[in-house]
Amino acid sequence: MLKSVRSKLFLTLCILVVITVCFVMLATAVYIKTTEATIPDLFDYFRFLAIIGVTSVLFGGIAIWIITERFTKPVEKLDKIARNIAKLDFSEKYNLLGTDDEFDHLGNSINELSFELKNTIGKMKKDNIDLEKDIEKKSKIDEMRKQFISDVSHELKTPISLIQGYAEGLVENVNTDEENKNFYANVILDEANKMDKLVKRLLELMKLEYEDSNFNDQNFDIVELIREVIRISKVKLDEENIEVIFDEEQPIYVFADDFYIEQVVSNYFTNAIKNVQEKNSKKQIKITIEKSEEQGKVRITVFNTGENISEENINRIWNRFYKVDSSRNRDSGNGIGLALVKAIMTKYNNNYGVNNVENGVEFYFELNYSIMSAEM
Repeated sequence: MLKSVRSKLFLTLCILVVITVCFVMLATAVYIKTTEATIPDLFDYFRFLAIIGVTSVLFGGIAIWIITERFTKPVEKLDKIARNIAKLDFSEKYNLLGTDDEFDHLGNSINELSFELKNTIGKMKKDNIDLEKDIEKKSKIDEMRKQFISDVSHELKTPISLIQGYAEGLVENVNTDEENKNFYANVILDEANKMDKLVKRLLELMKLEYEDSNFNDQNFDIVELIREVIRISKVKLDEENIEVIFDEEQPIYVFADDFYIEQVVSNYFTNAIKNVQEKNSKKQIKITIEKSEEQGKVRITVFNTGENISEENINRIWNRFYKVDSSRNRDSGNGIGLALVKAIMTKYNNNYGVNNVENGVEFYFELNYSIMSAEM
């Protein structure tokens, strides 16, 4: 477009030159006809006309160039801004000249258009991001619902069958003596409690895996928490004749959600009780805490004497419902504990894992070290 404007102006200049030449020729013809000029006079006259013509063309050309620049520069600027807007680049604005002419009016309109388009597109992008998040959230909820139904239906088959069988036995008076009736009732109650615990842990696991769980992080003493977990399990430890070694006496503060960390410690400790075996005439569980102030981490390790975990199973044990013990006896657990540990540690982006060591297995996890420990 701008090349076309310049071409038209150049054409105008050429027409001006032609008109000037024609004017000179006409003036010369009139001059010769009306006067009896001599040859020298004609040369002087032609020289005068040539000077006038060249001067007119020169000043006319300069005037046309100035006018061309005056018109084309604003047009070039507006064209550039319009092209940028077409590419969704709203960074450049038209600087009003203050002449209150058509260019200023057009420039102001383009500036307003750019501003409105920028805001509208920005709002559309934000709405699109929110919509994508909503779709993703709904997709996760739907996936969580399907997974939950699948897991529950899979894991509740055995306890429901047991409850149904023992309940039918009570109804039909299969055993009439009071002791057997109490045994049946206790089995039903035990299985119902297991079902309740399973569903609650599944819901917690789903929440951690599929939703943005908000941890209530705070400073707390991990030593005190571990001692409380050991105290709760004292009866079971005495029954199984298991020796627990935990020598830490001084408080060690970490920064995390004590509710979830208690679940991690409880799962590790319960897992150790279930899998502990006698080595060198002892059943031992040893809990240690290693501090790294430089890295700002605390590593908690739970060791139990027993058989090593095979390489085939060492990575699978973190999967939901996976059990090394395939017999699925009533005391083998539901296979959710370590999956819950994995979900919690993944949320915290902290290390966790298991190592085969001499005479047993050790599970570990890391927490953020609290400066309160250094101040104690």
